[in-house]
Amino acid sequence: MTSPYFFEETLPDSDEFTLSEETSRHISQVLRMKEGEEIILTNGKGYRLFANILFADKKKTKALFIRKEFLEQSVPNTAIAISLIKNNNRFEWFAEKATEIGISEIIPLICKRSEKTHFKMERTRSILISAMLQSQQSWLPELSEPVKISEVIKNENYEQKFIAHCVDHAKKELKSLVSDSASKIILIGPEGDFTEEEIQTAIQQNYIPVSLGKTRLRTETAGIAAAVLLK
Repeated sequence: MTSPYFFEETLPDSDEFTLSEETSRHISQVLRMKEGEEIILTNGKGYRLFANILFADKKKTKALFIRKEFLEQSVPNTAIAISLIKNNNRFEWFAEKATEIGISEIIPLICKRSEKTHFKMERTRSILISAMLQSQQSWLPELSEPVKISEVIKNENYEQKFIAHCVDHAKKELKSLVSDSASKIILIGPEGDFTEEEIQTAIQQNYIPVSLGKTRLRTETAGIAAAVLLK
């Protein structure tokens, strides 16, 4: 059975250390763990630290360092720039599932037809942390503040760049284009889709128009379909 997995922003560098109050409370009151039991900590940046509980307390659980390891990301950076949507719950659902799938970057996108221009950053980040722990990963996706599409498409940090839209243009199947060895980004538009101007501007910046399948998808569903195909 896998040892319980916890997030600590800063991993300790001493043999004996005190865990954060949130982790301490979960160990002591939720899991009711005891002295000698093993835990795993991650900082969401590739490191995993194994430790044994010395003393379980709801505010200041103490643990003993065993060993630490670093896990490289399994594939190059994979980003989804997805329009904010009116229903916060649906956007948070996308963020949670994209994290479980292993997407490395989530960019909330502001398009001309986006219904919202802001979201709850701290709440969403907490959801990402929970999803990372639940799926036993050591890399927390990078979550940015909302960015205008005009700014995102100027970014030259990705080797493969895609835009998924519903306009009746020539498009290729995303699954036929994805390279396992290349960093990549895909743009997912709002429920009203991208404007023609946004599509053409992206194409001018070397974004490839792609299809995610034969059916028209909600924004958050399109995001998940893209996440699976990219990974």
